[in-house]
Amino acid sequence: MRFALLLALLLAALPAVAAPKPSAPAPLEGTLDLADVRLGDGETMPRLHLHYLTFGTAQRDGAGRIVNAVLLLHGTTGEARNFLLPGFADAMFGAGQPLDRSRYFLVVPDGIGAGLSSKPSDGLGGRFPHYTYADQVELQRRLLHEALGIDHLRLVLGTSMGGMQAWLWAERFPDMMDAVVPMGAMPVPVSGRNMLWRAAVMQAIRDDPDWHDGAYDRGHPPTQWAHTAAIAFAVMTGNAERLQESAQTREAATAMEADLLHRFEQMKPDDVLYALDSSAGYNPWPDLERIRAPLLAINFADDLVNPNELGVMQPAMRRIAHGRFVLVPAPGGWGHQGLAHPELWGHYLAEFLAARP
Repeated sequence: MRFALLLALLLAALPAVAAPKPSAPAPLEGTLDLADVRLGDGETMPRLHLHYLTFGTAQRDGAGRIVNAVLLLHGTTGEARNFLLPGFADAMFGAGQPLDRSRYFLVVPDGIGAGLSSKPSDGLGGRFPHYTYADQVELQRRLLHEALGIDHLRLVLGTSMGGMQAWLWAERFPDMMDAVVPMGAMPVPVSGRNMLWRAAVMQAIRDDPDWHDGAYDRGHPPTQWAHTAAIAFAVMTGNAERLQESAQTREAATAMEADLLHRFEQMKPDDVLYALDSSAGYNPWPDLERIRAPLLAINFADDLVNPNELGVMQPAMRRIAHGRFVLVPAPGGWGHQGLAHPELWGHYLAEFLAARP
């Protein structure tokens, strides 16, 4: 039972192979179709589809503008529907909860390469244009403006990759939000151990004998790369004590690996490769002083992806006019997967939002 629970929670905040069964409320869905989209490196996409979910109650001012919008940004290899999983939604969106859907209008995009938005596995494979987090943020802004008429946000909240994008939002559009909450993310380039595990997974995809530079047989996609990815994700994003508790014998650990491997083998390797590679060029560090909105950064003391011992967050907060950093203690934690456990950090978010009604 403990193993099944850990596996479910580990995968809930990681890759989404099939759309997870959402908790209430049922969202509305939309798609913004764009033509001739120019990315930051100069590449152009003749057509780009951006899928998104909305739920909650939109409130408008006298001019008809939505004034209570919240933007939620998902993590690497995740999708918008991850936020509707019961463990998250049941603690966040109900009456009196931090992101009460009767108070806020929530917009949750599928990033490029994720969910029902345009992605390499749609057909272009290795010929899909390379996008970055900066491209994602600009297109999220366009989605808000062109699809929903939103030009101001009450809050931007992102987890993991979405947290890194939240840092970019705060710098690039400093007057477009009332508050920003990057979670499970740091405002520095992806490097060191964080880059090494990503590089291992990306190289495993490129070295897979069935990869063929992204022109693989869609009926028989590469799966060998998944051996590296499954272990790397579990080790880097999990909590050592909980992993040990759920796999106390060699046989149990082998069973856990087999279950994780099966999950990863169902993923599209080109989507994973592009998602991991899109962190290239990410570096909010030089422009932290541009951030004007109140900012709450939440990380986890047992997170190997964003290790607190690097000493990044404290000096970063000194450069932000209205910044606060919370390090969620390790005892009882879930590693990077703490993002999927609002019982660890939801009260910090509630206090932060209550201070700015």
